[in-house]
Amino acid sequence: MRKKIVAGNWKMNKTLDEAKALLSEVIHMVQDEVTSDVTVVLCPPSIYLTTARQYIPTGGRIKLGAQNCHEKKEGAYTGEASAHMLASVGTEYVILGHSERRQYFGETNATLADKVDVVLENGLTPIFCCGESRELRENGDYVGYVKGQLTDSLFHLSAEDFGKVVIAYEPIWAIGTGLTASSGQAQDMHFELRRHIADKYGDDVAQDTTILYGGSANAANAVELFTQPDVDGGLIGGASLKSRDFTTVVKAI
Repeated sequence: MRKKIVAGNWKMNKTLDEAKALLSEVIHMVQDEVTSDVTVVLCPPSIYLTTARQYIPTGGRIKLGAQNCHEKKEGAYTGEASAHMLASVGTEYVILGHSERRQYFGETNATLADKVDVVLENGLTPIFCCGESRELRENGDYVGYVKGQLTDSLFHLSAEDFGKVVIAYEPIWAIGTGLTASSGQAQDMHFELRRHIADKYGDDVAQDTTILYGGSANAANAVELFTQPDVDGGLIGGASLKSRDFTTVVKAI
């Protein structure tokens, strides 16, 4: 049975005091109000990971995640953090291949394949992002494009290792634009990705793979999105920065 997950990607937001307040609010709200079997992953900026670890209860439904890591194990990479370093401060999940990383920092499918490997080697769970631009959605083979992201970055893995990966489908045209994929559009792509996984690894692996939706999901549309049969939760951006909105999204599972 695949895991239900809601992950909050804070991106480059919040001062330290603001981050502490948000952590405290979210943790208490989730503990007090969430009754479903959902895993909550909080992904603050890396500078706050050690602080967040002190706030998050050990062994509970709330987990600590990072927004990125470097593909090398160590070395002269000023300003970067390795998977080993993230693991050493109690990180459990790592977002990889977010569209903003692909767009602004030139991350390629090949680079992301290396990142997936090093994250898994360090016992962390990758949240692998994939998705298409608006131009591709309107004029091209967007399904084939997104399938290709999985093929190039993940399909070198053994079935056992692939089973440790969480997928996050994030239509780029619905991130920070105010647009959101309809529940039907989200379901259609999640179905296609699950079928693509089944073609490579078999139906059992595909049915056990958690696939999140990550395109401007919020308190208003979360229930409709999360009730789709192949949508297993969300990778939440803007709504994760407000404790009440984020908790409402979590409760939508």
